[in-house]
Amino acid sequence: MNWNRITCCLLLVFSLKLNAQYKHTLKPDQPLLKTIQASLSASVPQYIQLSKQVPAGKMPRTYENGRLATVSPNSWISGFYPGTLLYLTEFSSDTAIKREAYSRLELMEPMKSLTVHHDLGFMMYCSYGNAYRLTGNSQYRDVLVRSAKSLASRFDPRVGCIKSWDGIKSLDGKKQFQFPVIIDNMMNLELLFFASKATGEPYFRDIAIKHAEVTMQHHLRPDYSCYHVLNYDIETGLPTDKITHQGFSDNSTWARGQAWGIYGFTMVYRETKDKRFLEVACKMADHFLDHPNLPVDKIPYWDFNVGQPGYVPQWNYDPKRYEETPRDASAAAITASALIELAGYTDKQKSDKYVKAAEAMLRSLSSPKYRASGDEVGGMLLKHSCGGVPGNIEVDVPLSYADYYYVEAMMRYKALKK
Repeated sequence: MNWNRITCCLLLVFSLKLNAQYKHTLKPDQPLLKTIQASLSASVPQYIQLSKQVPAGKMPRTYENGRLATVSPNSWISGFYPGTLLYLTEFSSDTAIKREAYSRLELMEPMKSLTVHHDLGFMMYCSYGNAYRLTGNSQYRDVLVRSAKSLASRFDPRVGCIKSWDGIKSLDGKKQFQFPVIIDNMMNLELLFFASKATGEPYFRDIAIKHAEVTMQHHLRPDYSCYHVLNYDIETGLPTDKITHQGFSDNSTWARGQAWGIYGFTMVYRETKDKRFLEVACKMADHFLDHPNLPVDKIPYWDFNVGQPGYVPQWNYDPKRYEETPRDASAAAITASALIELAGYTDKQKSDKYVKAAEAMLRSLSSPKYRASGDEVGGMLLKHSCGGVPGNIEVDVPLSYADYYYVEAMMRYKALKK
């Protein structure tokens, strides 16, 4: 096998990921480019400040009540910190940022054999994927391939999906889920597509496509909003429950879940050129952008349907818990990054719509309302994200994955000028 040739092809694909406009040229807004340049420049010293607070063997999660909360490398969010550092290394070539990035990357290597949940794509592709893109180091490629094998071990052909969690019950605790699949899982498929190209083995690609097809069939509502969690019967392969764990109600549109879907189906279209996936990505994006409850600044509430008639929360919802319904900057950052890529695959009318929406999101996220300065939140970049509102966990706080997709969106937008 000619590994040098494969490496060159993979690095070209990585390049196209940031410069993913195929149908027509997208012209960036010059004032926004200046804003992005300033934000990225400020991000470097902020993340250096953040790095001084992160204990050895840990990764940052959030900054709340004046304290940095961290996670171990086996957490689903562990790859976002080294991934963000690697993007900032690409932007600045700062030696302190680069040193921190590759030091934390080493913590992730043992996770390549993790098989207890589905988040290997988040963990390993956001970290090692970026490292391989920047260096072409064959050892990083091998870690990614081994990670894909671990992820693929959770695929069940009877369902046609990768199982997300083990041992999960419904929010009321009354039902044990047999085979839960969450919309977030669409994000992990990129690791499988990578492994298929790196090894020449179609199996990884085949199960990624199958997972996307089954998700397209069962996870979406007629209006192209999506459920958060589906529970499948492994004998029939059909869903028995369609619920939420992090949204307002089982039938509501959880903002970050919708963002995962837009991003995930856009990526699957990139890898397959199957127009079914492009159609889904566009219709999910249209649902997000055209929703009457999307605020003017394009930063969504954590759920589009909080407190509305016809949406019954499956948890102890108190409308007076918060003075205002919390926003979720992480959902906006994910969506902005996805829209910049999606705009390159559509006709000019839709492309203009998606670019303008992404620009509006980036302007809002880069404004003082959402963009932290200095050590305001310990060096993290974005304020006002939500992790798990039903459990009152990480509400209206900075989150590491919000930072990651914000920086990725800015880097993608900068790449348009090339």
